[in-house]
Amino acid sequence: MNDNVQNICVVGDGGWGTTLSVLLAKKGFNVTLWGAFPDYVEILKQGRENIKFLPGVKIPDTVKLTASLDEALRGNGLVVLAVPSQYMRGVLAMIKMHDFSGKIFVSVTKGIENKTLKRMSEVAVEVLGKQTLAVLSGPTIALEVANGAPTTVVVASDDKSLARKVQEIFMTERFRVYASDDIIGVELGGALKNIIAIAAGACDALGFGTNAKAAVLTRGLVEIVRLGAAMGAKKDTFYGLSGLGDLTTTCISQYSRNRWLGEEIGKGKKLKDILKETDMVVEGVATAKSAYDLAEKFKVEMPIICEIYRILYENKDPKKAVHDLMTRAPKDEP
Repeated sequence: MNDNVQNICVVGDGGWGTTLSVLLAKKGFNVTLWGAFPDYVEILKQGRENIKFLPGVKIPDTVKLTASLDEALRGNGLVVLAVPSQYMRGVLAMIKMHDFSGKIFVSVTKGIENKTLKRMSEVAVEVLGKQTLAVLSGPTIALEVANGAPTTVVVASDDKSLARKVQEIFMTERFRVYASDDIIGVELGGALKNIIAIAAGACDALGFGTNAKAAVLTRGLVEIVRLGAAMGAKKDTFYGLSGLGDLTTTCISQYSRNRWLGEEIGKGKKLKDILKETDMVVEGVATAKSAYDLAEKFKVEMPIICEIYRILYENKDPKKAVHDLMTRAPKDEP
C-alpha cells in the first residue's frame, strides 16, 4: 500500500470533487484538482471559486488546479474519483495511459453504469485491473460539507486496513467517517437513493404532503434492500449512512438535484427540457435505467423505481404512475 498519501489528486471538478479538495486542503494535504475542460479550469484559477457547481465557496490557494491528467496524477499517492458515473469509464481509460502504479483509489461517485450495470468500483477494476480501492458515500450535500456543517459518511473496502487508512485521511472534527467492508451495499445505497429522491420531488410538486413522502421513503428503502440483498450486499448496510441516511437527505434537501428534477417532472415538464436547465449531472436519471434493468436481471420487485423509469423514459404521466402504484394488489409488509 502506498504510504505517500500526503499528496492527493481529486479527479473531477464538480461540486463534490471541489468540496473534498477544499476539505483535504484545509486538513493540510497537498491537493491537486483536475477538471476535464481547460477553459473552465482557467476560470477556477482566476476566481478560486467553482461558480457553476459550488458557488460562494473559496478554493484555497494551496489547491493546485489543472486540466492535465498527467500533471494531476504525478507524485500523488491517493486518487479521489469524483466524476459522474456515466463518464467514469472514459476517465479511467485516460488514467490508464499514465503511471498509476501503487496509488490508492477512492471512488466517491454515486451511480451504476448503463449497459454493463456495473458499480463504480467494478468499472475501475475492469479498466485498471485489481487496485488498492475504497469507496466513500453517505448523506453529503456538497455545499453543507463545504460550509463546515457536521456530516457523517462511510468508507468501504474489502481491505479493513485500507478502510481505516482512508477513514483517517478524510476525518475532521466536522466530517466524521465510519468504516465498512460492504462495498456492494455502500455503492448501491448511494446510487439507488437518487431514484427515490426523484419520486419524492414529484410528490412535493403534486402536493401530496408528508404521508405520501413517508411512503415513498419507506417503501423505496424496501426496494433498495431487496435489490441489494439479491446482489450480495448486507441488508444492515442499507439502514446506515449510505442507505437510509443518504436516502433521507436526498429526499428532503432543498439542494438535492434529484429531488429538484422530480419536482420539475411533477409539474409536467419533460425530461429533456429539464436537463437543459442545469449544467449539473443528475445521477438518478441514468441510474433509473440501470436499476430497471437490474430489477429484471435479478427478478426483484421494485414498483416505485420501475414507475420512475417509465416516467423518465416512456413519458408516463406521474399521476397515472401514482394511481398504478396505489391500486396494486394487496401485499404484506415489508
